[in-house]
Amino acid sequence: MDVASYSLLFMCFLQSVRAILDPNDFLALQSIRKSLHDVPGSNFFASWDFTADPCNFAGVYCVDDKVVALNLGDPRAGSPGLTGKLDHSISKLSALADLTVVPGRIYGPLPQSISQLKNLRFLGVSRNFISGEIPAGLGQLRNIRTIDLSYNQLTGTIPPSIGTLPQLTNLILCHNRLSGSVPSFASAFSLTRLELKHNALSGSLGPYSLPPSLHYLSLSWNKLTGPVDRLLTRLNRLNYLDLGLNQFTGPIPTQIFSFPLTNLQLERNQFSGPVQPVNEVTIQTVDLSYNRLSGEVSPMLANVQNLYLNNNWFTGQVPGSFVERLLAAGIQILYLQHNFLTGIAISPTAEIPVSSTLCLQYNCMVPPVQTACPFNAGKRKIRPAQQCNRR
Repeated sequence: MDVASYSLLFMCFLQSVRAILDPNDFLALQSIRKSLHDVPGSNFFASWDFTADPCNFAGVYCVDDKVVALNLGDPRAGSPGLTGKLDHSISKLSALADLTVVPGRIYGPLPQSISQLKNLRFLGVSRNFISGEIPAGLGQLRNIRTIDLSYNQLTGTIPPSIGTLPQLTNLILCHNRLSGSVPSFASAFSLTRLELKHNALSGSLGPYSLPPSLHYLSLSWNKLTGPVDRLLTRLNRLNYLDLGLNQFTGPIPTQIFSFPLTNLQLERNQFSGPVQPVNEVTIQTVDLSYNRLSGEVSPMLANVQNLYLNNNWFTGQVPGSFVERLLAAGIQILYLQHNFLTGIAISPTAEIPVSSTLCLQYNCMVPPVQTACPFNAGKRKIRPAQQCNRR
């Protein structure tokens, strides 16, 4: 074969092979590989042979000569994951749009250099042992849509700059050790999911601190205080709301019961005043237990399947519509214990469906039916008369 023919054949061969990976990306992958290891039982890195094309590695996805997605670890359920630290050289993957780390034993801080990944849209590093503070530079990732750093050991505050990200849709920082106040997300107009539960966040929430775009809001198990009625009336797109186990005060706004919610969890706070929905409430689960709510139980709550009103200051008779729904198995859980209720129109011989649970003990009446109550309801069936006389 002459030289001209050989050259033509070689050029055809090159055209049949995709572009060689960018050298910076190649070196970055090598550094990442050196800093991470398979946990026993994982075989994720078996394909990471750098004598071959890195774009064929498990978890590596390329477009042309650049890595655009990096999913570290076997995504199948039950995989033991990886151990080691995330190397700062990950920032050299300049076209990276998706960075995911499966649950495992990765420890150490989240590299500050991640803030250099200007094309990043998805950052998911959950259920590992990431520690230290959230890099303030994440607020520079103007294209990011999801940040999930949940179930780690992060400390410090939530950088205020994260609350200004224009494309941010999901922020999931639950189950960490974060402290300080909740920053303002007023300008995060795309935010639909905010999950900050199980931290040590404190302070109050301003009436305009969260955007009305929210569909899912979970702030439970923190140390948050103050009223939220003005804030909540603006969040009329919510379909899930959990503010439980905080120290919120003030009234529960009437409007919230007409939101398209499936779960409303406000338990174990210091909410006070009456609960007076205007229309029938169709929320599947409503938990208002362990507050300071008062007045009569509204018949508008009779269509709620799981209703927790226990450990409040409710008074008066239980509306007959609750009894009708309960006996028809329309209510699955009705907890009314530890209030100041004075009666309920239910026959002592009434047969409560097996699928339904009713607890009435420790009110200002003798429970007309004997039902199984949760253990923490105690053994006393009736509230002392002197307490009832003061109401």
